Amino acid sequence: METVFTTRLATAADVPAIAALHVTVFKETHGSIGAPEIALRVWQWEQVFMAPEGNWFCLVMETASGGLIGFAKGQAYQEAAHSEFAGELNKIYLLREYQGRGLGKRLIGCVARAFIQRNIRSMLLFGDADLPANKFYERMGAERLFAGNGDFHGGYGWKDLSLLAAGIKNV
Repeated sequence: METVFTTRLATAADVPAIAALHVTVFKETHGSIGAPEIALRVWQWEQVFMAPEGNWFCLVMETASGGLIGFAKGQAYQEAAHSEFAGELNKIYLLREYQGRGLGKRLIGCVARAFIQRNIRSMLLFGDADLPANKFYERMGAERLFAGNGDFHGGYGWKDLSLLAAGIKNV
């Protein structure tokens, strides 16, 4: 029997669970040294949820029992560098035990559809140029973005989110 996972728009009531998940996945990815405390992440997420709606969104992925296993935050992108992109996948976190099941792909598909609903047709993300997750983004059709000096800095972009969204099963 397949476990059911749902994705929904996060609310301020989700802040404690998002903050705890944020810290857990950070430690799984980067180790405990220098990892933020949950209290700091709670404060940061509270600040996010106090910002006016419309410029950002956060999606959470949860089990049938309501436990959070992942989240993604999208926001408008208005920087001069890579100005051909209108949206930014600012964060995407998925517990390690749920990776490799297609759930990250489904979460990115939900982000793409959320951007399209907001009339944003392209997105980019910035990450650590040395992380294994970069291969995941490349398999998802993202193009590498390069700094002005030609160095790869961990940025990826999708110029047409409709292609990305169409290729991923809706959750």
